[in-house]
Amino acid sequence: MLNWLRRPKYAQVERREVPAGLWSKCPRCKALVYRKELERNLKVCPKCGYHLRLSARERIAVTFDPGSFVEHAADLDSRDILGFVGYQEKLEEAKKRTGNREACIIGEGTIEGFRVVTAVLDFPFLGGSMGTVVGEKIARAAELAMSKGLPLVTFSASGGARMQEGILSLMQLAKTSAAIGRLRDAGLAYISVLCDPTTGGVTASFAYLGDIVMAEPGALIGFAGPRVIEQTIRQKLPEGFQTAEFLLKHGMLDMVVPRTEMRSTLARLLRFFGAPRETRQEAAVP
Repeated sequence: MLNWLRRPKYAQVERREVPAGLWSKCPRCKALVYRKELERNLKVCPKCGYHLRLSARERIAVTFDPGSFVEHAADLDSRDILGFVGYQEKLEEAKKRTGNREACIIGEGTIEGFRVVTAVLDFPFLGGSMGTVVGEKIARAAELAMSKGLPLVTFSASGGARMQEGILSLMQLAKTSAAIGRLRDAGLAYISVLCDPTTGGVTASFAYLGDIVMAEPGALIGFAGPRVIEQTIRQKLPEGFQTAEFLLKHGMLDMVVPRTEMRSTLARLLRFFGAPRETRQEAAVP
């Protein structure tokens, strides 16, 4: 009769561990977001609209038509030309961690059927910094666009010139700018998309030479950092300085485009610039 008195108030429930990696925390609003939901939303926080950074491969996957992208110059990688201490080790670690041989991927593909050449910087690879190989790839992308008569679209995400390559890195500013100049002389369109962050020598060269220069919301864009600028001009910078929205307001950008609208916006611009478009039959041929 008294057995019920000896029973525990609550039945024992076996605890199950929650698998790691199911949730992500938004860097801005700190909300926990289901990772699959975040990926479906192209890594844009559904709570506050914060645009998380994409790798170059992720950028290509969300921008180009499935199966259309063909990579070029994939065999190029950097060497420690100047014997900079620790540089070769950092290169090898970046290659292993990202699966890429350098901080830039170039190739051709279609965006909603419109044929285009692209160059995409990979921030996870040494901060997307521009050394000799990155500069060479940007120049080759421009040359590929000229040889095929196609528009060029670049996606920049970089900390600037690669200090481990010294003056050889700084020479890429002139090299990439000259390549874009030849593309313009050929009468071909160049669309530049600035992602978070786009700074230093990349900003001061090819990234700001587009016929259309656009950015993702909240992207940090500038040459020198705000602390350096404040110390130089001895003034406090305004709120939001160097964000995409601030630059748009002050006439330094043509448009700020959310990631979820980037593909359709690029397609409209490519149509405007007269980019060739594959027919359905052509698109089906491997």
